[in-house]
Amino acid sequence: MGTFAALGIAGSGMNVYRRWIDAVSDNLANLNTVRSTDEAAFQARYIVAQSNDTRGGDSGGVRVAGAAFGDATGRVVYEPSHPLADAEGYVRYPDIDLSSQMVQLIMAQRGYQANASVVDRAREMYTTALQIGKS
Repeated sequence: MGTFAALGIAGSGMNVYRRWIDAVSDNLANLNTVRSTDEAAFQARYIVAQSNDTRGGDSGGVRVAGAAFGDATGRVVYEPSHPLADAEGYVRYPDIDLSSQMVQLIMAQRGYQANASVVDRAREMYTTALQIGKS
């Protein structure tokens, strides 16, 4: 592991958590997106993370391997007065649970903060080491 590996590993974690926060934000923003029943509902996005293989030359850490998407079927709700309602009075909402998304948002924020703390501590450690080297 190189001298600055801690910065690279924590930086990769911050990137994954930032992408996770972005995905949760999109899901929350589209929580009440209404579509007609002949269209697919908004699909929640979930980030898939994967560890970097240190044997392959990577410095470790984690990366975004892709995204997974929720069910396009969504929830069909009876709202006959809605302009997008079908002949029976139904519209389609995404199948996104607000409480689950808020829990994911808090987890992602805490993970981001933890990795940011690692970056700060590593920076302080390297700065102190440089000051000791000057003496």
